[in-house]
Order: sequence, then C-alpha cells, then structure tokens
Amino acid sequence: MSIIAVVATIIIVAPITWTLAIAYRQKTYESKIGSAEEKSREIIDEALKTAETKKREALLEAKEESLRTKNELEKETKERRAELQRYERRVLNKEENLDKKSETLERRETSLAAREENLSRKLTAADELLDKRQQELERISGLTSEQAKEYLLKSVEDDVKHDTAKMIKEMENRAKEEAEKKAREYVVTAIQRCAADHVAETTVSVVQLPNDEMKGRIIGREGRNIRTLETMTGVELIIDDTPEAVVLSGFDPIRREVARIALERLIVDGRIHPARIEEMVEKAQKEVEINMREDGEAATLEVGIHGIHPELIKLLGKMRFRTSYGQNALKHSIEVAQLAGLLAAEVGADIRVAKRAGLLHDIGKSIDHEVEGSHVKLGAELCRKYKESATVINAVESHHGDVEPESLISCIVQAADTISAARPGARRETLETYTNRLKQLEEITDSFKGVDKSFAIQAGREVRVMVVPEQINDDDMVLLARDISKKIEESMEYPGQIRVNVIRESRVTEYAK
Repeated sequence: MSIIAVVATIIIVAPITWTLAIAYRQKTYESKIGSAEEKSREIIDEALKTAETKKREALLEAKEESLRTKNELEKETKERRAELQRYERRVLNKEENLDKKSETLERRETSLAAREENLSRKLTAADELLDKRQQELERISGLTSEQAKEYLLKSVEDDVKHDTAKMIKEMENRAKEEAEKKAREYVVTAIQRCAADHVAETTVSVVQLPNDEMKGRIIGREGRNIRTLETMTGVELIIDDTPEAVVLSGFDPIRREVARIALERLIVDGRIHPARIEEMVEKAQKEVEINMREDGEAATLEVGIHGIHPELIKLLGKMRFRTSYGQNALKHSIEVAQLAGLLAAEVGADIRVAKRAGLLHDIGKSIDHEVEGSHVKLGAELCRKYKESATVINAVESHHGDVEPESLISCIVQAADTISAARPGARRETLETYTNRLKQLEEITDSFKGVDKSFAIQAGREVRVMVVPEQINDDDMVLLARDISKKIEESMEYPGQIRVNVIRESRVTEYAK
C-alpha cells in the first residue's frame, strides 16, 4: 500500500512539478526577451541618433563642397570671360589693321595699274622709236640688220683672236721665265737634299793601312801611283792626316768597290807601281763581276725562282751596290718578292709569277745611272729584251702607277713595293716624320674648296682627291690639280715626286623591286 501511495504521490506530484518548471522557464524567457527588446530599442535609438548626426554632417559637407565648387566655377568663368574679352579686343585690332592694309593695298594696286599703263605706253613708244632708228641706220649704212650683225661679229672675232694670240704669247714668255726659275729652285733643292749626312756614308769607302808609311808608297814618285789608280778606277783617293787610313770617294759604288779591292790587294802584295796597279784593277773588276753574278744567283735562290736570263741575274747582283734613301735596292727587291708571294698566296694568285715580278720590279735601277730614263721605263725595256712575260712587264711598268695595272699580279707587286718602302725603319725616315707627312698631305688637299675627301696612298707618293661633282666641273679639275700640286711643293719636303689624282664622278642608284 505504501508503494502504491508512493507511486500515486509521484504520479500526482510529477505533473505539478513539470507545470511549475515550465511556468518558471517561461517567466525566465519572458524576462530575458523583455530585456533583449529593451536593449534592442536602446541600440535602435542610438543608431537613429548616430544616423541623424551623420546625415546632418554629410549634408553640411555636401553644402560646403557645393559652395566651394560653385566658387571655383565662378572664378574660372570670370577668367575665361576676361580671356575671351582680350581675344575679342585682339581680333578687333587685327580686323582694323587688316582693313587699313586692305585700303593701302587697294591704293597701291590702283597706283601700280596706272604705272603699268604708263609703262606700256612708253614701251610701245620705245619700240616704235627703235624700229625707226633701225630703219634710219639701215638707210644710212646701206646694210640690213643681219648684214650689220655679221660685220660686227667678224670684227669682234678678229679682235678676240688677236687678243688671244697676244695673251698666249705673254703666257708662254711668262711660263718660260717661271720654268727657268723653277729649274733653278729644283737644282738647288736637289743639291740640298743630296747634301745630307748619309751621303757621306754611301759615297765613300775607307781602306785601312798597316802603317802611315804606306801612304807615301800609294802616292808614288811625283804622285804617279795615285794618278794611275784614280785614272783606272774613276775614284778619288783622299790621303790626309787620318791615321792609317785612305778614303775612297766616288758616286759610283761599283767603281768604289773595284778601287777598294785593288788597293787592298796592292797593300797586301806590297808591289805598288803603275803596271801592277793596272793588273790589280783588272782582277778586281773581274772579281766584282763574279760577286755581282753570285749575289744575283743568291737572290733568285732565296726567293725560289729560276729561269731568269743570266744578264738579268747579273743586273740583280749589281743592285747590291745601289741604295734608295738608305735602303739597299737588292734587299728591297728580295723583300718585295717575298711579300708579293705571301700576298699572292692569300688571294689565290700565281705565287711564282708574283715573286718573279716582285724581284724584277726595280731592275731598271741597276742601269739608270748609265742610261737616260726612269728606272720604271728602263726596267720594262730590260724585261722585254730578255723575254719576260707580259704579266711581269706590266707589273714593272705599273708599280709606281705610270701605267694602269692589267692583272692581279701587278696590283700585288704595287702593294708589296709600298709595304717594303713604307715600313718603319726601311728608309732613312722616322715613323713620326712619315705619318706627319701623310697627315699634312691630306690636310693640304682637304683645305681646297669643293674637295669631298682625299687619301694619301703609295706611301705618300700619290694623293687621290675626290671632289663634289656639283661644285667642280671638268675644267675646274685641271686648275684644282695644279693648285694642289703647287701648294704641296710650297708647304712640304718629300723625296721623289707626288702624283695628284683629282677624281670627279656622278653616281645614280636605282633599285628594281
């Protein structure tokens, strides 16, 4: 029963407890909801107040911005109006000026029209007077205008011919006087250039003596020995106070070599008298000829060519005694041959022919002291005489530009000769002097009006001048070349001669597309 009572109590109490719990929870929730609603209302009120405040601030800022913009627009408008007013005033002033100028031009046109009409009347009257005068002249002279013109031209032509002939005669006389003056200058210049320090080195030889007593034996009784030696060799013997030495002086190096060999042998032999002197001189001459031939053969072997005529070989050996501005002619020819062979190998030309032409290019120098003519002309004649090929002959003729090169070999020899002669140390001329001379040569040519550019080539032996064809015509070229030559002669010192080539050309280029 108690259990039942407990269960019944539980059953009765449980709903009541549940109901109370639910009522309590509901009351708690309602209080929380009320509190939340109150907070939300407060937040909403606060937000509304903040929004109202921001709205007022935004309206104030918008009004201020609007006022500022309005003020700026008004200011800009005022400035533009002022500028437009200035423009208007300028336009009005220009219109007034244009109106004034238009009126002035109209007045001038009216005046010019009147003057033109007056001038036309005067021209018509002048033409009438001219016709009347011509008719009157024809009536008085009895000649028509064509006949009178012919007569006048003929008389003028006769006068011009006479004046031209007179002028030509005067110019010829002046040219002769100037030529004589120039000839004297050239002779003096040549003497000055020859009287250099190295002349003594190339025109004298010294023979050492065992003692000074030998000088008396060389002179001989009443000077017969020295006279015989000088007569046989063509060399002057200078016997002075120089101890144990005799100086041989002569411009022919071969004769000087013969005299040196003969005198040395006479000194060794000890028997010095005219008959012995003649014998020794003959032997010395033969020895020198043998030496020259051997030197020529050695040169051909060194270069590596063969088949050269024996006389040419002998002449090659003779060049050992010839110098050009201190450069030995034979050594120079060997060097040119070697250089020509190297250049020919590079460009694919015939190496043997190039070396042959290079070795023989200065062969004329072996006889230019004995035969009249330049070494170029003499060398070409020797090559023709001894049946050298046309290529070699042309290379000899053209290596100084006297004739046009006809083959690649000729150009190669020309380049090799320039390289050998122009390299520093080859001749008695320093590198600085050489470069300054080339620079001065180009500066002189560039100083003339109408010159486009100029090039010093051939180691300063030639200058090529390119002119502007619009400024220099064919007649001016002749005068320009002469003026440049005179300026070079007056301003520079140089060995030999310098060729001035003036070139004028016009080019037209078009492309086929």
